[in-house]
Order: sequence, then C-alpha cells, then structure tokens
Amino acid sequence: MTVSIINDALREITRVQTGDTVMVGGFGLVGSPLTLIDALTKHDASELTIISNNVGETGKGLGILLQQGKLKKAVGSYFTSNREVAQWYNEGKLELELLPQGTFSEAIRAGGAGIGGFYTKTAVGTDLAKGKETKDIDGETYLLEKALKADVALVRAWKADTKGNLVYYKTARNFNPIMASAAKYVIAEVDEIVEEGELSPEEIATPHLYVDSLIKSQLILTKEGVIDRE
Repeated sequence: MTVSIINDALREITRVQTGDTVMVGGFGLVGSPLTLIDALTKHDASELTIISNNVGETGKGLGILLQQGKLKKAVGSYFTSNREVAQWYNEGKLELELLPQGTFSEAIRAGGAGIGGFYTKTAVGTDLAKGKETKDIDGETYLLEKALKADVALVRAWKADTKGNLVYYKTARNFNPIMASAAKYVIAEVDEIVEEGELSPEEIATPHLYVDSLIKSQLILTKEGVIDRE
C-alpha cells in the first residue's frame, strides 16, 4: 500500500461523511490533530459519532464541532474539560457514552486487534454497567465491554516518512497509535515528513500499513493557545 501525501486538508477531510464514526487522537488538546479538526469544522459532514478522550475545550478543537451542532454522539472518558458537553447532553442534543479511561483505551486496542470485546472488573456495580452483560469468572463478576472501531481516524504524529511510518513526540503519543489501528481509513497529521529509511525502526510506533494519507500540520498548540504555524 502506498501512502498519499496531501497538501489540502479540506479536500482530504471529505473522507468523513455524514453519520460516520470518527476517532480523534489527543489528551486535552495535546496530541490532537488540530489542522484536521479545523478542516472538519469547515466540512458539511454532520451527525458524527466522535470517539475521543474528550470533546476538546470550549471553542477549541472538537469543541468547535460541538458548537456547530455536528456531533450526534461522543464516546470518551473525560468530558469535563469542556463544560458545554454537559449542557448539550442535558438539553438532549448530544448522546454520551462514558467509559473509564483504561476501558476506553483497551476497547480501541481490541477494535484494532480484531477482538469483539473483553471482560473487565472496572465499573461493575456502577451506573456505567447498566444494560451491559456480566459474567462470573473464578468467583468474581466481570463486565463485557465491546470493541471500538471507526470509519475514519484522525491522528497526530511528530514525524512520518514518505512510506507512512509514524513517530510520536512524548505524551502527544497518547491515544493516537491505537486509534490508527482501529479505523477503516487513517489520516495522519504530522510536523515533518522525511524520506523513507530516515526513521529508526525502533522509534516507529505506527507502521505504514495502518496509514492511508499524510498531511503537514498547520496549527500548533502553545502556551498562548492554538496558533497558525506560519
């Protein structure tokens, strides 16, 4: 498979269609594909199910998509970083599926590994377990959690080579590698693209097999907020 190197984020983001399930990397705004999210805010796709640790922040990242009314459902583990999420939920304008963070991560990993679901003790006996199957294993109760998969994944990496192998920068790695394995189509936003063979095999976290297209990042996160690279 040959990876496509794209110069136009707006054109590539049309891979996302109305009603799609989209995985978006990031923890807070760190490791978020801000250029791709910005393009998505300018695309007319709606009724989206977003699988992401959080829904950005108020007016930032995925928070803009929320304000635009383009989200049908959010699946994640940390929604309080954006208080508007609770407002939209209470008004019946947004569905939420809250998962403990370890469960959330494992559900994505399972989706990429071809595993339909797994049993965990986390959340047993809580409201999060309502409506879910349980099973006794060796005298203890476990909760069945289904795998998470997506139509499109938007991930953020530090470097890529022209073949599509990805390297991440410190904690910006977060959910990006597992999301790259769990979607039908993967768009990677990167700071730098180098020639094939320039990356050490030991530093590659996402093999090119998972990546369909690359795009250079135009927006970055600084102490002052999200700014244009130029």
